[in-house]
Amino acid sequence: MYFLSILAGASLAASAAIGFDKRQSGVPQYFQTTPEVFAGPTPTGVPAFLAETNPAPFPSTTYIPPQPLETQTPIKGAPANGNIYHLHGQLSHYFPNPDGLGVNEYSLPKGSNISQVHVLHRHGSRYPTATPPTVDKLLNTTVKWKASGQLAFLNDWTYKLGQQILTPVGKQELFDSGALHQYLYGHLYPHDGSKIIARSTTQDRMTQSAEYFLAGFFGLQWTNNATLELIIEEPNFNNTLAGYMNCNNSNLAPGESGNTAEAEWYTIYLADALKRLQGMIDPPDILNVTDLYNFQSLCAYETVALGYSDFCGLFTYEEWEGYEYSVDINFAGNNAFQSPTGRAVGIGYVQEIRARLQHHLITSAEGQLNTTLDGMSSTFPLNQSLYFDFSHDTNIMGILTAFGITQFQPFLSAQAITPGRWLQVSHLEPFGARLDIEIIKTPRPVPADRAADYADSGDPTTYVHFVLNQRTLPLGFSYGECGNRADGWCEIGAFLDATAGLFDEADYEFACFGNYSAVPYGQITNGVPLKSS
Repeated sequence: MYFLSILAGASLAASAAIGFDKRQSGVPQYFQTTPEVFAGPTPTGVPAFLAETNPAPFPSTTYIPPQPLETQTPIKGAPANGNIYHLHGQLSHYFPNPDGLGVNEYSLPKGSNISQVHVLHRHGSRYPTATPPTVDKLLNTTVKWKASGQLAFLNDWTYKLGQQILTPVGKQELFDSGALHQYLYGHLYPHDGSKIIARSTTQDRMTQSAEYFLAGFFGLQWTNNATLELIIEEPNFNNTLAGYMNCNNSNLAPGESGNTAEAEWYTIYLADALKRLQGMIDPPDILNVTDLYNFQSLCAYETVALGYSDFCGLFTYEEWEGYEYSVDINFAGNNAFQSPTGRAVGIGYVQEIRARLQHHLITSAEGQLNTTLDGMSSTFPLNQSLYFDFSHDTNIMGILTAFGITQFQPFLSAQAITPGRWLQVSHLEPFGARLDIEIIKTPRPVPADRAADYADSGDPTTYVHFVLNQRTLPLGFSYGECGNRADGWCEIGAFLDATAGLFDEADYEFACFGNYSAVPYGQITNGVPLKSS
């Protein structure tokens, strides 16, 4: 159950099916970006027409840059500078983490240098993965209904969204991120004419996200600077950038307690909205609370796809805070520490980071590692200073869990919003989210309190620095070996010691393929299944 070679049967059959001739092209399948193999669904939606459909401008403070999205929707109860578009969880258009993660940001002391960076990047804004059932109810119902007031737009509303592929602003998010990373780390690109290997998956939005990022980083001729390696994203294929594809239980009831918790919570926070909005449609019982929850998701999806959505103004600011929290508990139960497969889904990428830092290929391993690719220096290079990997929101949440970032471990109630929580998905996994793992070399140790640039004496030291959506993720909060550092860094030896036992802790084989029952949300606390004593 551990390893399915991408060079074996299914892969070669698929290559043959599209007429791919390795002998003629000389390009291995895993470096082939066109035609796309295993692209997944790719139906597009109706092109946006915001110049014609935009009812703005509204006098409001909910505007967020950058354009072209229209976000000046008046929201009842919104505080000054309150922004519902930062409350859309994993469906939020990218914005840097506004609150930080508990430590201050520090510049590098003079004489230090960043020698390497590993960028783990989510794809950009996309269409929904599937059409919400509410859409079929509104468009195909045999019940004759009529809406009024704020819901009057539904009388003429049509569904205009595609499925799964990037929206225009999703492409912009990745291009902009590539340009930003060029400013941050462009000096790390080798100037000897060699190319780097970047990795993504075969899904269309994943491939295009990588390409737009690389275009932003290098320019339109990025293929002169990088080779894009595509790893098959299909069930039963090992792929650390989509770890759930070879982790059966993550897609079954044992790994989905977050869905139950989410539904429990939205029944509570949308109770008033249900009464209010049912009064605007006849017959009122055509709408239920699940429909309203889907309305909130449609607000997010239509905004990033069409530029504006009438659904956004239907809800109060407090109800949008409730929506954000519903996403938080969903991720907690399905993908993080309250999930039995939380660690298992992300553990393969943790193993790859450790292998890179220890400069060895992976030729035999347990878990979801693709040892065909990770066992070759041509596909798993160890000498790069720039690494770019493209993944999904839930997979990155699994990676953070597999790393044992216990800052995101505390239980989140499904009955009321937990204040002061660190697991806030809009801050961790918006569209275009990125985790930059910097390797920093210093001529002497840097004091933990940052009261001085360097200790008075000591040897050259290497540190690991996690930057999540442009804010430091403090490793000392999770790893005692790192110490309580004001800058959140961790000495590389301490980091490797702290992460050495994480594969065993993930209990990959049992978590993903074991025979165990689902348990109520909240009973699991460490991202692994419960075992009877």
